[in-house]
Amino acid sequence: MPKPDVRTIDLHKIARDAMRRYGFAPEFSGAVMKEVGILPEEMLVSSVRDEVRDLRGLLWSSIDNIDSLDLDQLEYCERGQRHEILVKVAVADVDLFVPKGSKTDLHAADNGNSVYTGIETFPMLPERLSTDISSLRVGERRAAVVIEFAVLKDGNIRQGEIYRALVENKAKLVYEEVGAWLEERGPMPRLLGRMAGLEEQVRLQDEAAERLRVFRMEQGALELESLETRAVKEGDLVVGLVLPQENRAQYLIENFMIAANRTVMDRLGKAGMLVIQRVVRIPKDWPGIREVAASFHENLPLVPTSRELSKFLLKRKAADPLRFPDLSLTIVKLMGPGEYEVLEPGKTPIGHFGLAVTDYTHATAPNRRYVDVIIQRLIKAVISRQACPYTRKEMVEHAAWCTDRDKAAKKVERFMRKVEAAVLMSGRIGEEFDGIVTGASEKGTYVRLMNPPVEGRVVRGAERMRVGQTVRVRLSDLNPYEGHIDLVRVRG
Repeated sequence: MPKPDVRTIDLHKIARDAMRRYGFAPEFSGAVMKEVGILPEEMLVSSVRDEVRDLRGLLWSSIDNIDSLDLDQLEYCERGQRHEILVKVAVADVDLFVPKGSKTDLHAADNGNSVYTGIETFPMLPERLSTDISSLRVGERRAAVVIEFAVLKDGNIRQGEIYRALVENKAKLVYEEVGAWLEERGPMPRLLGRMAGLEEQVRLQDEAAERLRVFRMEQGALELESLETRAVKEGDLVVGLVLPQENRAQYLIENFMIAANRTVMDRLGKAGMLVIQRVVRIPKDWPGIREVAASFHENLPLVPTSRELSKFLLKRKAADPLRFPDLSLTIVKLMGPGEYEVLEPGKTPIGHFGLAVTDYTHATAPNRRYVDVIIQRLIKAVISRQACPYTRKEMVEHAAWCTDRDKAAKKVERFMRKVEAAVLMSGRIGEEFDGIVTGASEKGTYVRLMNPPVEGRVVRGAERMRVGQTVRVRLSDLNPYEGHIDLVRVRG
C-alpha cells in the first residue's frame, strides 16, 4: 500500500471526524450562532452594575498559554494581618450570557467541555462568547464572580467571601515567560517592568502559591508529570512535537484554583446546596501501585495513603527525572480517572486522592467546562438567596454526562496526539531511535522515543522487554489516519 503524502492529509477533517466518533458536535448550529450573535454585551454587563462591587481599579492579571483567548480567571493579592496573604480570584460570569435552557446552554451541556486537539480547538461555547464577551480580556470591563480566601503562614487556607463584581484585566501574562523568570531561568517579562506594581503583585502571588503548594505536598498531594505532547506547526504542517514542562507560574495558577474551588465547596455546603464534586476515589489498583513501588525497592502500606505515595514519587523524581513522566503515567492509569458526583447537603465528600483534599469541585473555568457553569449558577443562587436552579435528578444526570464527556474529550485529544506524531514521523521509516519502554503487557509493548517524544508499538523483538528499560528501535511502519506507529527492536 502506498504511503500517504503528509501534505495531502487533512488534519482538520481527521479531528472533526474524531469528535463525531466520540459523540461530540464539532460545529454550532445556526440557531446557537443566531442566539449568540444578537447578545447585547454592553446592556448585559450594565444590567448588573447595581448588584455588584466595582473592582476594576485593582491590579488584576491573568497567566495563561500564549495563544489562549478564553480567559476564565484573574488573580489579585494583598498582604493581611498575622502574615496572611489575601487572595481574590475573579471567574468570568458565563451564566450571564448563557441562561439555563437556552440553545447555547443546551449545546454546551451536550458537549460538556472544550476539546483541545492541537490541530484545532473545538470550544464549548461560540467564540463570540468564549474568546470575547465572556472572556476576561485585557482592558475590558467584565462581569465576574469573585472568590476570596486567605493563605495562612503555614499554607492552609481560610475561606472568605464570594460575590459578584465588575473587573478589568490589566495584564495577560504567559506561563513560560513568568515561570522562567520566577525560577531565575529567564529575564523578567517586559510587561512586569512597564506596569507599576505588577512585579510586586506577581511575586506576592507566587509567595502565596508556594505556601499552598508546600502545605498540599505535606498533606500528600501527588506531583505527577504529563507525557502529553504539543504539536509545533507551520501552517497546517506538523514540524515538531514538544513535551511541555510544568513551571512555577503553572503551579501558581493550579494552587490558586484548587483553593478557590475548595472555597466554593465550603460556601455551597454551608448554604445546604446540592453540589457536584470532582472526585478521584481511593486508587482502583492500589496493589498494582504497591508492585510498582516494590520494583524500586520501596514499600507502600497495605492501606492506600496519598502521603506515602507522594513521598515515593518525590523520591523517584529526584533519582531519575528522565523516566519520571513514564512512572507518572503508570501511576495515573492505576489510580483511575476523575469523576463528577453529586454531594447531598450534610454528607461527607468523597475527596480527591491525587490532590489530597476532600472538598473539591470545578468552578473556575466556565468558558471551557460545563460543570463549572452549573456550579456558577449554584453560587449565584446562594448569593441572591434563591432556590437551587436544578432538581436533584438534573444534577445527577449532569454529573454522569459530564464525566462521560470528560473521558471522551481525553480520548479525542489522545488520538490526535498519535495522529500528529505519525504525521511528524512520515518519511522516516527505517531510521533508528533510542527510547524507553513505557508499557509491557499482553495488550502490547510500547516505547517512547527520546527525540522526538513519540510513542509507538513494538511489533517485533518485544520479548523480555520491561518498563523503564532503555532500548534501540527502528521505525518500521506507520498510519497517520489511525495514529499507528510500528517499531522493531534493534538492540538494547
